[in-house]
Amino acid sequence: MRFVPTDGKSEPGPERYRAKVEMTRAPVLRALGFLSAWGRGAASLPADAQATAGGRAVLSLGRPAYAGDRFRRATRECLLGIAAVDAMLEDARPDGGRSAREAIAGERTALLYVTAGAYVPSNRLFIERAGGGTHFAYTAPAVVPAEVAIEFHLGGPSAIFIGGPPATLQAIWYAARLLEARACDRALVLAVEIFEECSDLYARGARLTARPLVEAAACAWLEPGLGTLGLECDRGRRRRDPEGIRRRLGEAFACEPFAALDLGRRAALSECFEVSGVWQGQRATLSWTGAFAGAATRGTGAAPAVSAARTER
Repeated sequence: MRFVPTDGKSEPGPERYRAKVEMTRAPVLRALGFLSAWGRGAASLPADAQATAGGRAVLSLGRPAYAGDRFRRATRECLLGIAAVDAMLEDARPDGGRSAREAIAGERTALLYVTAGAYVPSNRLFIERAGGGTHFAYTAPAVVPAEVAIEFHLGGPSAIFIGGPPATLQAIWYAARLLEARACDRALVLAVEIFEECSDLYARGARLTARPLVEAAACAWLEPGLGTLGLECDRGRRRRDPEGIRRRLGEAFACEPFAALDLGRRAALSECFEVSGVWQGQRATLSWTGAFAGAATRGTGAAPAVSAARTER
């Protein structure tokens, strides 16, 4: 993030800074897999998450059923990451006679992983049970993209982003830069958030999060496009939620922008699409043209604002 002073003073302060908007060539969203405790895809979201949750503070996605010795020790967050990529592959069309799984394999596919806290349960388990070296690796955020890369034979550039919705939007931006630089032919942006194992800890900090906390996993397949992508980052502002993503989904941290993307493409929004998110006083907004290949409608080109907002603390 680069901040530009607006009042001529050199002393930093969140209210005296405006964000610099950076532009790059936009990717196109080829496929999207979105899983939440509500079901598959944004179409499964209720009108009111809090009312539908019926007082439950945490909604779990459970443990995906994957057979084989390789998955025996794998943690839930790893399996949910794999399940999100599988859902994305089901959403994709075949590529020149190749299956979608074959199309993403190899060194020309980048993998960018985002989470705010999916690694927390494994850390808690390791600390409380005094785990040995076998389980130590699962305390690191890197284990999820590592398991996904092994399963789908991905060998391209990779990066990890820690944070909420703004981190996801920054990962999409980074993917666009990789594509523009021809460092990869396609980029997968993956996010996983789980809460069940630490529901008591979240209950102690209830004022810091909305309710319900909804487990989710999502993956977006991005390829080079012809539109433009603008990223704006700033701080010290609240962000409203005009499309009701938080109201419909609940709190899902880094996975929230994927719900906005899925709703946007399902609604066949115009080519100018805006998605934003706020996390602990930091805000990011992507202005994206040409995001939904074949889904755009003719119109004025005004940007529909879809927000994955988090209450300022």
